[in-house]
Amino acid sequence: MKRILIALALVLAVQFADAQTKSPADAKKAVEAAEAAAQNPKKATKVATWMKVAETYLNAYEAPAGSVMAGASKQELQFMMGNEKPTSTEEVVVNGQPYIKEIYANKDLYFNANGQLAIIQVTKPVYENALEKALEAYKKAYEVDVKKTKEKDIKAGMESIANKYLNDAFNSYQFGKYAEASDLFALSAETMATTPVNKVDTTALYNAGFTSWMVQDYNKAKSFFEKCLENNYYYEGGEVFAKLADVYTKLGDKEKGRDVLEQGFTKFPQSQSILIGLINYYMESGQDTDRLFALINEAKKNEPDNASLYYVEGNIYKELGQNDNAVASYYKCAEINPNYEFGYIGAGILYYELAIELQEKAGNELDDKKYNELVGQLEQALKNALDPFEKAYAVSKDDQLKVSVAEYLKNIYYRFYSNGPEYEAGYKKYDEVVKSGVAK
Repeated sequence: MKRILIALALVLAVQFADAQTKSPADAKKAVEAAEAAAQNPKKATKVATWMKVAETYLNAYEAPAGSVMAGASKQELQFMMGNEKPTSTEEVVVNGQPYIKEIYANKDLYFNANGQLAIIQVTKPVYENALEKALEAYKKAYEVDVKKTKEKDIKAGMESIANKYLNDAFNSYQFGKYAEASDLFALSAETMATTPVNKVDTTALYNAGFTSWMVQDYNKAKSFFEKCLENNYYYEGGEVFAKLADVYTKLGDKEKGRDVLEQGFTKFPQSQSILIGLINYYMESGQDTDRLFALINEAKKNEPDNASLYYVEGNIYKELGQNDNAVASYYKCAEINPNYEFGYIGAGILYYELAIELQEKAGNELDDKKYNELVGQLEQALKNALDPFEKAYAVSKDDQLKVSVAEYLKNIYYRFYSNGPEYEAGYKKYDEVVKSGVAK
């Protein structure tokens, strides 16, 4: 059975940059001064010392971007950036979208079709680990702040770091660096979980799991999706269940994947991704056909106008050898959506494969009467295949698919080439399509 895939986008956030006036060189000097102060045994016991270290590292993180802010127009940026000019400009495509890329000494700015700044990409950071160092400083500040007079400020600082990790994660995602994005989403979640913030950012956990899943790092994805469920976060329509089940399946534990889907189904009976996952499992395992049909019926109840569900039902009947029921389900697709080609294709292939089986039987039959009966049956099966294949060819918008259907039609018309001019014409038509690879 052809799997029905569910496309899923990340839970998005807005990129931003804090306004900064310090140059990268000044920001580095400030870090060095703050670190030097922290080496003083007396100053190292003061919360202000470590707050200053954290602040300077955050300033250093922001310094290359300067005062720019995502969403700003070019006119607004001219005011923000003063005399800073790009060294070059080029047209690029990122994640399928066109941008104007302005290249600066330490950053690249990407403007969308509306002329707004959409992506800020720092190319020369002051420190590669600035956020990590800032977080360490806040932890130290919290440790020496015995009376917790700065707890509120420390929490705000840590949350700011988490947001910056998120911004970096989305940047990495935009540029197709999914493994890197996963690590950054995870760092954001870890930062939020750090004392004194102590918050579970389920969205960041989900995004970390999703990007790990995208690069097929299934063990990593499994840990993040499990944390989502532990914290009662399921994403839209229970998608976490579907993703986690897929992870278990990819790791070789199909039964565990089924259990997760069944668990998800109890909470989200209308989730198509969960239903399709269960249907795929029971179809592939050959287990519990009653459960399989119950799931199909549930899916049809939730989406009565979804023709693909009847296509799936037809495939199930076909696998069970119930050809009449299979054909009925395939043609039900056309009743719901006359332009749904797969129902026609399902019926056509069923008849075509039946003809092949009959041909093999006829080839092994020594009795002339039985041989002729089998030949008559196979020719009828081929004629039965003509109508659905012709309809599939007529309604399909997929040229490659139309050429594939044309191959079936060519073979069938060739079988009856001498039976009349309509068969000869049909053969010539589809033979040309197959040879040229161009549907007409």
